[in-house]
Amino acid sequence: QVQLVESGGGSVQAGGSLRLSCAASEYTLSRGFMGWFRQAPGKEREGVAAIHGGALMRYYADSVKGRFTIARDNAKNTVYLQMNSLKPEDTAVYYCAADFTSGAWSSAGGWGYWGQGTQVTVSS
Repeated sequence: QVQLVESGGGSVQAGGSLRLSCAASEYTLSRGFMGWFRQAPGKEREGVAAIHGGALMRYYADSVKGRFTIARDNAKNTVYLQMNSLKPEDTAVYYCAADFTSGAWSSAGGWGYWGQGTQVTVSS
């Protein structure tokens, strides 16, 4: 049973930074993709970033390119999302995802495991 636990969310002013962490248990992260998604009130869950098992390939949503960086430490079974230059429109609950199976990485339906989410609030 894969368990994903996010941490690092909080409230920050526009232009600030946060780093999210996702710790996975009983799972060898190096076997596949890990991803970050977010969901704002009244909106669908959207892909933010994803990283290949060997960290050779990283993917980003256009809205966060140049501001967010996804990284992983397989020795710690942890994936990170460094978020810089935050904007109010980045406000959402952020979710870690694992066990990607098919389709586009940015589609929530292609992922098998989810964390409980961590709130990120950016004020103007």
